[in-house]
Amino acid sequence: MTTPRPIVRPARALTLALAAGTLLATAACSGTDTSAPSGSETASTVAERGIAAQTTTPSSPSPSPSSDLTEVGARNALITSEDIEDDWTQVGNPQEWRDSLLIGSVDVAAFLDGQSDASECQRLVDALYDETLLGRPSGPSAVTGFQEGESRLLYQVAAYDDTALDESMRWLTSLPDTCDQFTLTGGGSGDRTVQVIGLKLPESGDARQGLTVTVKGTSSGEKVTLTLDVAAVRLGADAITVTNGGLDGADHDTTSTAVKQGTGRLEEVRAGRTPQPTPSGIN
Repeated sequence: MTTPRPIVRPARALTLALAAGTLLATAACSGTDTSAPSGSETASTVAERGIAAQTTTPSSPSPSPSSDLTEVGARNALITSEDIEDDWTQVGNPQEWRDSLLIGSVDVAAFLDGQSDASECQRLVDALYDETLLGRPSGPSAVTGFQEGESRLLYQVAAYDDTALDESMRWLTSLPDTCDQFTLTGGGSGDRTVQVIGLKLPESGDARQGLTVTVKGTSSGEKVTLTLDVAAVRLGADAITVTNGGLDGADHDTTSTAVKQGTGRLEEVRAGRTPQPTPSGIN
């Protein structure tokens, strides 16, 4: 999942948060500007798997004609721990991170517009759980993850179908209005209150959208707040996505830094160049 800056830090012990396997979510969206493994994975279990950026290729690759992204290019466009501030440590198998607080069903009865709006919010919750905010990539993709305390940062670079990417970006833009606040039920965590707000991102890429999602509920009988920044930046038919936060809160500056540095690296790759390593301590 630095110069001191405000962060929401619930008074909870690290061991409890790790045992609960919960992480990520608060306040989100702005700018111009879809189940998954068990939620029993813990941060310590993930960290033990080693240091490695994971590269994935769809089972039936069919890259958008407007994307020239290759597997090597996707890997080269990934950020490193030098690109973000603080003491973030790169971890292995970040795509196996799952947050049990995000498992559940949206309470349709609370929506004035009924099933339609509720389904959009359900799509958001499901996408946050399985890290598919922009849908499944249609071409090469690469992902890496970092951890600092109880916070996690997952970063992905991928090629998408151009039309599908358009729809996904429009959908993200609509969420602060459609899903500003709703209730999530079931899933073993009881009722949770979810809030979605806009998050301002650096003026990067062709289009961008940021959100901060907050999930308030209970874990092991105690109140917890999961705060998660999510950001998506589009460059042609390629895009980067960032998911950053946890029970410690979400550091918006780190999210912005990841977006800025990551967009620059992807721009280099799209131009046919190999991004140079970021000098230590320079962001």
